Amino acid sequence: MQAEAGDWLVVQGPVIDHGGRRGLILEVRHPDGTPPYLVRWLDSGHEALVFPGPDAHVVTAEAARLHVG
Repeated sequence: MQAEAGDWLVVQGPVIDHGGRRGLILEVRHPDGTPPYLVRWLDSGHEALVFPGPDAHVVTAEAARLHVG
């Protein structure tokens, strides 16, 4: 997994009807874009250092813009 600041971390919910979580990646700690990431979660505004698990994926800032607009 690789990311840049401004990308989105999406964690799938444990059940189909659960929306999971989405957070803005504020900081990437390694130059190659690998975790951990400093993330601000949309549902709580809480910032946390995250080591994403296998239920997570990154949506690039560009892809997010194209999806919305």
